[in-house]
Amino acid sequence: MRSDIQNIVILTGAGISAESGLATFRGPDGLWEGHRVEDVCTPEALARDKALVHRFYDERRAKLAEVQPNAAHQALAALDAAWPGDLLIVTQNVDDLHERAGAKRLIHMHGELKSALCAACGKAVAWADALPPGSACTGCGEPRLRPDIVFFGEMPYEMDRIDAAVRDADLFVSIGTSGAVYPAAGFVQTARHVGARTLELNLDPSAGSLYFDETRLGPASQLVPDLVRALLA
Repeated sequence: MRSDIQNIVILTGAGISAESGLATFRGPDGLWEGHRVEDVCTPEALARDKALVHRFYDERRAKLAEVQPNAAHQALAALDAAWPGDLLIVTQNVDDLHERAGAKRLIHMHGELKSALCAACGKAVAWADALPPGSACTGCGEPRLRPDIVFFGEMPYEMDRIDAAVRDADLFVSIGTSGAVYPAAGFVQTARHVGARTLELNLDPSAGSLYFDETRLGPASQLVPDLVRALLA
C-alpha cells in the first residue's frame, strides 16, 4: 500500500452486511423483500399506504436484533480507531452494524433504521421499536414520525461533507456495492478526477468496476481485514 496515503474515504454497501445475515434489499427479481421499490421506498408510497411502509421498516428494524457485525465491520472499526489521517466511512446501509463494531467516523447517507424522522419539523430521534403511523414527534408534537430512510427521489444526507472528503482523499475504497445507485455510484469518478487511488472490494465486478484502479473479488469478511492490515502495517 502506498506510503503517501493520508486521507481515506470508504463507501460500504449491502454486500458488507450480507455476510452478517442481512439480505440485500433488492433481490435478483427486482423486489425489495418481496415488495416493489415503488411500494415501500418512495414519498408517494408513504402517502399512499403508511401502514405498509411503516410495517416494512419495522420488520427490517426487528431483524437487526438477530445479527452481529462481521469481520469486515470490525476491521473498519479498527481502522477508524487507529488511522492517524482523515478517515470517513460512508455507508449506503441503514443497519447499525458499523456502529456496533465501534466505528465513529461514519455517515449514513441513506438514513438509519434505528431513527425516526418527523415529517413536520424535520427532527430525527433514536428509535428502536415498532413505529406505528401517527407516532408523535417529541419535538413539535405532531403525529407525523416516519422511518428515517432516504427514499428514492429524496436527497441523501450530508452530501456536502461527503463530497469534500472524497475531493480530499488519497484513497477511495468501495466495499460491497452494486455501483448502480447514484449519487454514491459517482464517488469513484470524483475520486479519480482528484488523483486518488481507487479500489473496489466486491464479490463480483460492479456496474462501476471500470472506473477503479483495482478490483479485488471475494468476501468482504476476508478482503477488508487484509486491506486494513496492509494500511496499518
